[in-house]
Formats: sequence, C-alpha cells, structure tokens
Amino acid sequence: METYRFQTLLAYGLFGMPLALVALPVYVYVPHFYVQHFSLSLSAIGGILLAARLFDAFLDPALGSWLDRSASADRYGKAVNISLPFLVLGLSGLLLPPTIAANFPLAWLLGTLLVVYLGFSMATIAHQSWGAALTQSQTQRSRLTATREACGLLGVILAAILPGTLGLQWLPLIFTFILFSTALVLRSAPRPLLVSAVKPNSAAVAAFEPFRNNRFRWLFAIFMLNGIASAIPATLFLFFVDDRLQLAAYGGPLLVLYFVAGAASMPGWYLLARRYGEARAWRIAMLLTICVFIRAYGLSAGDLLPFATICALSGIALGADLALPPALLAAVIGKAGHSGQKEGAYFGIWNWGTKMNLALAAGIALPMLQFLGYLPGSANHAGVEALSCAYALLPCALKLLAALMLWRAPVADI
Repeated sequence: METYRFQTLLAYGLFGMPLALVALPVYVYVPHFYVQHFSLSLSAIGGILLAARLFDAFLDPALGSWLDRSASADRYGKAVNISLPFLVLGLSGLLLPPTIAANFPLAWLLGTLLVVYLGFSMATIAHQSWGAALTQSQTQRSRLTATREACGLLGVILAAILPGTLGLQWLPLIFTFILFSTALVLRSAPRPLLVSAVKPNSAAVAAFEPFRNNRFRWLFAIFMLNGIASAIPATLFLFFVDDRLQLAAYGGPLLVLYFVAGAASMPGWYLLARRYGEARAWRIAMLLTICVFIRAYGLSAGDLLPFATICALSGIALGADLALPPALLAAVIGKAGHSGQKEGAYFGIWNWGTKMNLALAAGIALPMLQFLGYLPGSANHAGVEALSCAYALLPCALKLLAALMLWRAPVADI
C-alpha cells in the first residue's frame, strides 16, 4: 500500500479551503447583506433560502450518481473543473449584484444561490469521493481526511476574518484567487484507480444504493445524530453569547478560537486513530465534548474565560468530528467492495445529510425555544434558562446517544 508524503496530501487537501471559504458567507452574511442593500424582509429571504436548500438537498444524491455513472477515468478531476465557473459566477453575483438586480432582488437572490449550490455540491462530492478512492489503508485515510478538513477549517477562519477587515465586497476576488490556485495544485495530486462499474437500470437506484449496505446505514444514522448535536449549539451560539453570557462583542473572536482549536487538533486525532482506530477515536471525541460542553449550562453573565475554555476544548473535539467520519465512510465503501466505483453515491447522500443536519437543528431548537418562552434580546429568566438547556444539555444528550450507537455499530473492525 502506497504511503503518501505530506506534500502529496496537501496537494489534494488544499482544495478544501475555498470550499469552506464559500460556504460560510452563504449561510452567515447573505441574509444580512440582502436586508441592508435591498430592504427585503427576513421572511422573504428565509423563504428563498429554504427553497434553495430543498433544491440543493435533492441535488446531492443525483450528482453523486452522475459521477459514478461517468465513463471518464478522471471523472472527479473533470467534475471539479466543471464546478469552478459556477462557484465564481455564483458567489460574485450573490455578493456583487449589478444595479439591475434591484428590479428583481428575490429572483436574483434565488438564481445566484442555485448557481453557487450547484458548483459547491459538484465540487464537494467530487473532492471527497476522490479522497475516498485514493486509499484503503487505515493510517493513510485518516491522514488524508485530517489534511483536507484542516484546510477546510483554515477556509472557515478566513471567511470569519476577511469581511470584518477588508469588507464583504473583496471576498469574491479573494475566493476566486484561492479557488483557482488550489485547483491548479490539485492537478498534481494522485489520481485514484477507478473501476468501471456496471451501470444500474436507473439513476434513482444508483443514488440510493448505499442504503443497502448495513454498515453505511449504521454509520449514517450516527453521523446524522452526532451532526444534529453539533448543529444545535452552532445555530444557538450567538443567542447564547448575547443573552446568556451578555458578551455580544466577543462572538466573533470566540468562533475563531473554536475553529483554530479544531484545525490545530487534526494531527492529534490522526495519531489517536492510527493507534486505536477511527471509530474508537471518534467515540473518545464525543465523550470529551460531553464532559466539556455540559459545563456551559452553569455559565452566567460575564463568564468569558470559562466559555473561552469550553470553546477551545470543544473545538479540539471538532477536529475529530470533521476528520474521522469521512475516513470511516471510506472504510465502509472499501469493505463493501465499492472502492473506485460508487464513492459518488455514498458522498452524495453524506453531503445531503450534512446539510440536513443544520436544517433539522434549526427546526428542532428554534420552535422549541419559542414554545418555552425564549425571545431574543429578552432578559426573561425562564426563556434564558430554556436557551441554556437547548444550547448545552440537549446536544450532550444526543451526542451521548450517538456515542452509544457507535459503540454498538459494526464499524469498529474496519
């Protein structure tokens, strides 16, 4: 089994940086930008975002199936190249709308979002499938995914810092430069040995064939449960910082601390996975998160240092959440005999799950908080207490259930 040098892994993984760099602005900055520039209502923007999200959710499995059915020996590299103009034009149109966009701002918002989502989904599925097809060595797949996800976290950190320092209008130009630079470097990354698969009778069969794999069903259920547990505090983070801790000015730096800790932790999780296996290392990370994050429930106004410590330690666990599940998925694909054949279908569903985690988290946490009396900006004791429960206790309960499932799942032997 070939051992890849770090430079080789970096040539592959660097492309994760622009993909993460484009994701954060779409989810964080776009609503505020379109309210300011076009005076659109939050409900209208929310409806557009929901419509684009539904389109994107159904797009991922279809793109994965299309990739697997491609006859090209370099199908992943070609899919990445196809995605580049969609990403550049979509983000540029989204954040640098022309004057004519003021005549139909909702239609412009929807159209540019769909272009961005198409490019992002195609690039992400192709890039992740490429990595899964490169190796079935346990140590190599952990190094590969850790390198890719660490580069992605660097992209998230850049996306968090750049708008506040240079302004949002510079983001498309910087993104375009990083995107094409890393895509050029990606051309020097090793190509996987792809196997010509027998094409199924229909694209729908190909798109959902991974669910016939028992190991994948277990892993996907754990991934979804753990993902919702992580997405709930992500959804409620600013509310918790503003209304429970009353530290609104520190929200941005605390987020950067969280992501920097995640990026710095990647080598450590690789070493743990190499010694104990990806499943056991991931379970250790889940238990670490629970032990650390449950302490957020007892925090009160002004507790900056304790919460910064929680952000740093839970950020370390984030490194495992990002690096280890995709490595386990690559192992599941290889164990099923689908390596080099059906990575697109697996990662199409995987990316659909990633996106649905955020939607499900918002769908669970926000209505529940409203029902329990929480109102953003309010000092109501019962409402803020409900916020603390939803932010700290509910995610820990879900993550504990995910850890128990992982302990019982048939993935520890791969």
